[in-house]
Amino acid sequence: MIWAEVSYFSKWWAELDGQQRDMVKRLVQNGQLELVTGGWVMADEANAHYFALLDQLIEGHQWIQKHLGVKPSSGWAVDPFGHSPSMTYLLKGAGLKNMVIQRVHYAVKKHFARQQTLEFLWRQNWDASPHSDITCHMMPFYSYDVPHTCGPNPSVCCQFDFHRLPGGRVFCPWKIPPQAITEQNVQERALLLLDQYRQKSRLFRSPVLLVPLGDDFRFVESREWDAQFTNYQKLFDYFDEHPQLHVKARFGTLSDYFQALHRHLSAAETTLPTLGGDFFTYADRDDHYWSGFFTSRPFYKRLDRTLESVLRATEILFSLTLAEMRRFRGDGRLVESFPAHEHFQRLTAGRRSLALFQHHDAITGTARDPVVVDYGTRLFHSILNLRQVLQSSAHWLLLLDKNLYHHDQSKPFLLMDDVISAQDALPQKTPLALSDEPRSLIVFNPTEQQQTTVISITVDSADASVVDAETGRPMAAQISAVWEEPSQASTKVFQISFVAELHPLALVEYHVIKVSTGSADRAGYTFYRHGNPPTVNTEHFQVFRPEDNVLLSIRNKHVQIWSSQETGLMQKLQLQSGLVRELRVQFAWYGTRTNRNQDKSGAYLFLPGEEGAQLYSSSEPPLIRVSRGPVFSDITSHFRHFTHTVRLFHLDGHAGKALEISNMVDIRSEANRELVMRLVSNVANGNRFYSDLNGFQMQQRRTLAKLPLQANFYPMSSAAFLQDTSSRLTLLSAQSQGVASLRPGELEVVLDRRLQQDDNRGLGQGITDNKLTANLYNLLLEDRKGGATEVGGASVEHLSMLAHLSSLSLCHPPITMFAPSHHQLPKLRPFRPLHSSLPCDIHLLNLRTLEDAQEAESPSQEAALLLHRKGFDCNSTPEPAPVCTWSVHEEVNLHDLFSPLHFHSIRRSGLTLLPDDKEEEVEPHVAQLRPMEISAYRVRLD
Repeated sequence: MIWAEVSYFSKWWAELDGQQRDMVKRLVQNGQLELVTGGWVMADEANAHYFALLDQLIEGHQWIQKHLGVKPSSGWAVDPFGHSPSMTYLLKGAGLKNMVIQRVHYAVKKHFARQQTLEFLWRQNWDASPHSDITCHMMPFYSYDVPHTCGPNPSVCCQFDFHRLPGGRVFCPWKIPPQAITEQNVQERALLLLDQYRQKSRLFRSPVLLVPLGDDFRFVESREWDAQFTNYQKLFDYFDEHPQLHVKARFGTLSDYFQALHRHLSAAETTLPTLGGDFFTYADRDDHYWSGFFTSRPFYKRLDRTLESVLRATEILFSLTLAEMRRFRGDGRLVESFPAHEHFQRLTAGRRSLALFQHHDAITGTARDPVVVDYGTRLFHSILNLRQVLQSSAHWLLLLDKNLYHHDQSKPFLLMDDVISAQDALPQKTPLALSDEPRSLIVFNPTEQQQTTVISITVDSADASVVDAETGRPMAAQISAVWEEPSQASTKVFQISFVAELHPLALVEYHVIKVSTGSADRAGYTFYRHGNPPTVNTEHFQVFRPEDNVLLSIRNKHVQIWSSQETGLMQKLQLQSGLVRELRVQFAWYGTRTNRNQDKSGAYLFLPGEEGAQLYSSSEPPLIRVSRGPVFSDITSHFRHFTHTVRLFHLDGHAGKALEISNMVDIRSEANRELVMRLVSNVANGNRFYSDLNGFQMQQRRTLAKLPLQANFYPMSSAAFLQDTSSRLTLLSAQSQGVASLRPGELEVVLDRRLQQDDNRGLGQGITDNKLTANLYNLLLEDRKGGATEVGGASVEHLSMLAHLSSLSLCHPPITMFAPSHHQLPKLRPFRPLHSSLPCDIHLLNLRTLEDAQEAESPSQEAALLLHRKGFDCNSTPEPAPVCTWSVHEEVNLHDLFSPLHFHSIRRSGLTLLPDDKEEEVEPHVAQLRPMEISAYRVRLD
């Protein structure tokens, strides 16, 4: 018996009494029950980000260790819709040796079966050594249910699913029911089953055969256990009694299978073939490609990443707070008034909500409407609860006199600068009421890099300025309008945007002050609407007359862009180096097939109509608003189904080199349509482009004309790029969605899809619960020199340094809080835990407080330090160089890296932080970090 998902197992475990729990532990110790993979869920591998994939694995493994005292050794992923090597990397790093996968394109399965390569060593593209290899078994047939596991003939295999015996509720669709095994029929039945076993075994190089016996919603009644066990045991006994059949069959776990396989390989002195790459995009039959779920329910895909970023920020700040408290007290204990136990429970609930949403029917957008609301509610409540932990931790860290700390949840010391009112609502900024007294604004930089960034808040005055609270230095700022309608500005609320210099992981205080009328820099606006000039209502801002028949243009010192006067959409772009590229933004619709007897798109499948994409057109010309100011300039186009903005920041460093693109999408008026945004450039990339796998690595894609259109769409968690010998165009994304490059120079992303029908893959409904959805991107055009790196004969590419830094800022934006105005504020001082940025290529994936082994649901003195050393492309070196540094050396001194933070102890660990006999103390704090690798340490911070 095997069990995969710890989330469900833990719910069942909670209902057991002590005696029942002991029985379960005995089954596990005896090898009769095996927990496979051991993640919180069986995770999706297309849309999930590697932070969340690892986090749900840690959550599951820690639970198993605590309650059952074992470590999983084999992976079981039979239902995710396609498979990613990022997941295999995490499994190997967590100590797993073997794994099983199932949903792979039927033509790929057929090819592997012919070559007898269904069992292989799966290797990372970027690793020429066997260091990352994991043994992988690919199931050969259509499904993982009993009719598709004993052999190639489902009508025969179904006769050996004894849950379907006549008189029950489940039947064989092939109309031949199972027969109970008796002395009279055992010979005929055994030989029929053995024939299927033999046919299946010819697809493998080893005579050891895996025949799973299970399905969704199975083994819930004792009657089924008895029926399967009794009948199979009679068949196995018959095999044993007839040695001339040359078959030995028995019940076992997944580990039993892999041990038998490895024993055979070792005895035969043979090895499995090695394979690199991924298994996207999945098709189960015909031209039914599962590329729709890469985008389905995009509102929740965005909410998932919001929770991920809040969780990571909270984990790090909470861990730093506990360390700082222990240092402050000097006796290793925490401050009594700080609710560490309650906060740790909130963190655990947040981890589990994020983990649960990585399920292969959650983040995929393939759950029923009420289940989606339940997932959304969990994500939403977790964001609110984690914000409490963040606010409370920041409160303690910022106080100059720590004795003044007092926790009162009904009157928090700090509030967030925005409010999320419901699980399906976008955040709304809270206006800050200004007076002659300065208002305190707290900004937390959750990244390990020093950042120059723009912070925007809303205030109730058009006359405001921001100063650094510590030095009194005024910050560069601009006042912009808050638009109630596309051409009507609010007279009560305004946006102030200022340039903040943020140290890594620092909490900084700013003062927002009301100033004399007209003394603050304000943005200026120009409006365009073809053939129908709009009426503009704004009393606080200057509106300029539009110039006729010229391209709209905005620029900063790094980039200039030109846009169409009719649509406001970008047409070309020029870099400071002089490189000019055609770069047009287009929007288009895909419909679905229209014939009555044709299958149509649904939550899983993308089955576009034969006409392909139709360029977006609207009967009303869009209203275009151009804003120009000292901090940022942007062009916004208001169409009926979306509002599109391209913004340039007037900043040095990587923040000034990226174009920020945002879309506010609303297709609730449509039926059976999907909206895409397309970038059309003159980058000569041929038919090759690159998309990321889970934000962890890049994978080369080839667009093939012989495949249907929907087959050329791939998942994108955070990045995709096109390149030729002289330039690279990179789209960085803050949410996961489908991406394609259907023609040279083009890159398109699917923004939202609304489909009226079920696509017959088990959901039983269409997807019509669309929301007003925000998408956010950074777009980079970089000069380039040199070619791709070759590893083991395959082309391996990484993001550039600039792209990594941009992606980090995009996915982990600064967090802004303010003190309620009624507070007489005590003296605060900035909290700067690090002297300097980490190296550019070292990412602090997490600093996660571990649970106390003695006191349940309480924080221990140990934290998990997770570092990812990113691989980066050297063909485009950022000019000027970033503030961070990088080194070719694999050895890194962690003590120097995190100075002045002090590690009392550092022990290297597996990725899920399970206690291990092989754990080594890192002495003298010098660790080896290879490019692309994630390293985990159990640390005690002082």
